Amino acid sequence: KYIHTGYWCSPESCTCSWSHAVNNFGKTTEKVAGMKQEKTQWKDFLENISVLQAVLTVPLLGPVCIGLMVYLMFTSLWLLPTVYFIWQLKDRHTPERGGRRTAFVRNWKVWKLVRDYFPMKLVKTAELNPNKNYILGCHPHGVLSLGAFTAFTTEACGFMDLFPGVRSCLCILGGLFQIPLYREYVMATGCCPVSKPSLKHLLSKSGKGNALVIVIGGAAESLLSLPGVNAVVMKQRKGFVKVALEFGADLVPVYSYGENDMFRQVTFSEGSVGWRLQQLFKKIMGFAPCLFMGERWFWMPYHCPVTIVVGSPIPVPKQPCPTQEEVDHYHALYMEALAKLFNEHKASCGLSDSHELRIL
Repeated sequence: KYIHTGYWCSPESCTCSWSHAVNNFGKTTEKVAGMKQEKTQWKDFLENISVLQAVLTVPLLGPVCIGLMVYLMFTSLWLLPTVYFIWQLKDRHTPERGGRRTAFVRNWKVWKLVRDYFPMKLVKTAELNPNKNYILGCHPHGVLSLGAFTAFTTEACGFMDLFPGVRSCLCILGGLFQIPLYREYVMATGCCPVSKPSLKHLLSKSGKGNALVIVIGGAAESLLSLPGVNAVVMKQRKGFVKVALEFGADLVPVYSYGENDMFRQVTFSEGSVGWRLQQLFKKIMGFAPCLFMGERWFWMPYHCPVTIVVGSPIPVPKQPCPTQEEVDHYHALYMEALAKLFNEHKASCGLSDSHELRIL
């Protein structure tokens, strides 16, 4: 059962729009057995703190971990970072061999508080066979991909309940697994590098029932993350299709409605100094720094309902050496399925019929 406009209702009987689940002040209400219950100030505070830590983790935790290890090297505790660096060198291949996911971290209560803040929900439109492997393409990237992170690296949205026997794994930039301490955190959530050796291991040496989640648009798409904009970068993104063919993994489109509404991003005109600096940073680091602001506390995201819809699988045959024509064919099928998924669910997710998906 889901909570929509404040009432408990089943998916079959509910006709209300999820977009009205939160009022202008972010105060949700529930009506259970005729009793109206306002969200307490304490619950609201916990949600805000939980979301703030999730937002700050992305840009700040990595530099903090590096700074801490460097600092300790010049103190009497220098032996601790030294031993850790030696161990990290020995452990360097672990992220590309499935990582070290931990149920304890994935089930932290803090993730449910993040879910309730917006609120978020995960919608299943078709079954995923646990005897097969899948590549889920998640769109759009958004500023921080909070929807993808919450839905697929935690159990706050109930992924394992919706898809029994299927393990989700969010594939992220490989460079993040080089950061001391930070790498332990992202591996504990079940994340793995989005590199060929990592994908190969997960699709060929980790059994069946693996759902690899890739945010296809990446850094280029993050710069398009603006409220009311539904644009995805993928016309030239065909690598994931080739991998799917090589290992016979079915393709599944996923769209995160509301992802682009979480923040207000500062945009630079093409050719400006700010735009050039963003492009230079993206070329060096692999991602683009976004200047964004939230509803309050500067980086607190707006209270906007986020609905992550998982589409139907596209059957993909195993072709160890796929031709370019085969890659193009299944890439076209994927784009068609993504557009269909967007149009079928946009009304129920709060968008008007005039909204169209732009595929760039």
